[in-house]
Amino acid sequence: MNTVLNLVNVTLEYPDGDGSLKALDDVNLRLAAGEFLSLVGPSGSGKSSLLAVAATLVRPTAGLVLIGGTDAGGLSDAERTALRRDKIGIIFQQPNLLPSLTALEQLVIGDNLRRKPARAANSRAAALLDLVGLAPAAGKRPHQLSGGQRQRVNIARALMGDPAVLLVDEPTAALDQERSEAIVRLLRQVTDEFKVATVMVTHDTGFVPLTDTVASMRDGQLSTLQPVSPALA
Repeated sequence: MNTVLNLVNVTLEYPDGDGSLKALDDVNLRLAAGEFLSLVGPSGSGKSSLLAVAATLVRPTAGLVLIGGTDAGGLSDAERTALRRDKIGIIFQQPNLLPSLTALEQLVIGDNLRRKPARAANSRAAALLDLVGLAPAAGKRPHQLSGGQRQRVNIARALMGDPAVLLVDEPTAALDQERSEAIVRLLRQVTDEFKVATVMVTHDTGFVPLTDTVASMRDGQLSTLQPVSPALA
């Protein structure tokens, strides 16, 4: 198994009055390239904390976070930023698109930060917008796009750096059922096509069958990953 995301005995604690609050409690997670995990659980169970640690946005109190075999804990802040930029795609619940930029420009700006040639960046951005079904909307700005279209731009933007890991936080929370299913099916497609290890936090268990495995969180503890039934027709 080509493990690209590996959390080993990860604990995350925050100060809480005279004591501490344990947001993650000895979490272990291994995810291979091309594997799609649904992460479910009640609010406050630690799902967002797990994503933040896996994204290297937060340093755990204890344990290891390995991205493609690289130990993020042994890196400087600048090196962690570079690892996150080059190896991790993050899809937030809200797309947070820049209002003055077109759909194409939302993608290209990331490659500018990666110092990629402009022509190559534009070509890849156009190809990714085509992949997510938005080629005709490449020149539109966020206010001209529907909620589902903005989330598709969000997905395409996360793929621009050719990440090994894709971390997705409640991507359907603001969408209706039809658009929600289309977004999760798109995530299934890009996981297969780009061979990324995808973790999707979701409150809607109806989409779990579109993923490979499911795990739940409660009180900072992660259950064992379980295979799910074949995908919905």
